[in-house]
Amino acid sequence: MAETYQRAELDRRMHGAFETLKKEFSGLRTGRASPALLDTVRVEAYGNQVPVNQVGNISTPEPRLLTVQVWDKGLAKAVDKAIRDANLGLNPQMDGQLLRIPLPELNQERRKELAKLASKYAEAARVAVRNVRRDGMDLLKRLEKDHKIGQDEHHKHGDELQKVTDAHIKEIDSALHAKEQEIMQV
Repeated sequence: MAETYQRAELDRRMHGAFETLKKEFSGLRTGRASPALLDTVRVEAYGNQVPVNQVGNISTPEPRLLTVQVWDKGLAKAVDKAIRDANLGLNPQMDGQLLRIPLPELNQERRKELAKLASKYAEAARVAVRNVRRDGMDLLKRLEKDHKIGQDEHHKHGDELQKVTDAHIKEIDSALHAKEQEIMQV
């Protein structure tokens, strides 16, 4: 298969990094209950590690309360343990197959930790976007070296790729700023 420069494919990969960042941000606690908070929690069930949402219904009946209605009574203790071990600062209260998870008020120190974690996630997304740019630039160099594109076309596509990269980095930075504001508001 002949290699060709496809900006749409590189743009899609960069957008994928942003979508991953949004998913990671949704798991960060901001003081409000959100089912996405438990997205990272994995439960030992039926010999496998599965996400909590595959063993029960997660809901938010109140702004500061999550509930997990576990479908299989035998898994309720495993879900409780998984949530406690997930290092989210949550302490579920079991009531049969229903787990009530009150969200404690975030203190300033914990807010700063969460903001730092959000920054770490954003930096990982920026690195992913830059790696896609590097792959695109390497492809352009190879195509020019193999005389499949000219120098002018190489520079034109390179400038185009840089603009797309800058736009994605700006999008990541604005998402980080919004998430930091959300975390730090008291």
